[in-house]
Amino acid sequence: TILSFLYDLECQQGASRLTLKAYALDLEQAFEVPVKKFHSQVNSVSGQKRPVLAPRPDEALSIEEWLTLARMAQTRWGSLSLASRNRKTGALKSFYSWMHRSGRLDQDVAARLSAPRVPRRLPRHLSVDEAVALVKTLRRTVEEAAAGADHGLAITTLALVSLLYGAGLRISEACGLRWTAIGWSERSLRILGKGAKERMAAVPPFTLDALKALPRSGTYVFGDAPLPPRRAFEMVRAAGARAGLLHPLNPHALRHSFATHLLQSGANLRTLQELLGHASLAATERYLHLDMDHLARAMERWHPLGETRRKPGG
Repeated sequence: TILSFLYDLECQQGASRLTLKAYALDLEQAFEVPVKKFHSQVNSVSGQKRPVLAPRPDEALSIEEWLTLARMAQTRWGSLSLASRNRKTGALKSFYSWMHRSGRLDQDVAARLSAPRVPRRLPRHLSVDEAVALVKTLRRTVEEAAAGADHGLAITTLALVSLLYGAGLRISEACGLRWTAIGWSERSLRILGKGAKERMAAVPPFTLDALKALPRSGTYVFGDAPLPPRRAFEMVRAAGARAGLLHPLNPHALRHSFATHLLQSGANLRTLQELLGHASLAATERYLHLDMDHLARAMERWHPLGETRRKPGG
């Protein structure tokens, strides 16, 4: 049952490898099913690897028994953060909805599962001055390491940060970028994002320059294989510390800064939605948190009664 669900996620909904692993782990924990540490089985449809669960829960369980299993799992997850509990419950709800759609359950049990309400928190973003200081620091590091053993790491870090902040890519998209996805003359990237949805991302000159400095040693921008996300996190954090930022830096903060700075510069929400690869405008609206100083300046500039628009003696 679980294996069929994961297969459907991959082939019908285009779920990524990371999503499949997360769902498999959540369902393993929920039903306490032994898992052979995500040993691989070739998918005859896509040719990709996917996690396999064995054995799997008994399909003959009643609806109430399925609900009991889910609520027992939620109880075990009680010590986790609200966000983690909400994510794991979401995996359960997706699984149960799929069982109903596929005819394995007469009712959609998902509707009877409640998820904790997670307070909406916006990721921290850099100020424009901090972003400029970060890029300048990384460029200086590349110049200083030009003749040393650290040159490769320096140019890789600059390229990674340039993709996250310059093009607004997700960390998985940046790590798995291929050379063939770069349109040098068009200054664009062809990105395969969430749900296997393709989009075009515009690229500023400083990002292209950083990519051109990388050695072409494999299919992917960062070598023969995608850059491991954990390694990318470490590189971004180290870059922030080197630039003297007050708070630890992470990849999503750079993507969030990309979105925030574009909005502050006048980009409209629809354009930003396309650049970020969001399926719905609602996902993009969370970036509308412009600081009060920026809003005050906009008010003064554009409101008919603002100081800068008032006529003398008006």
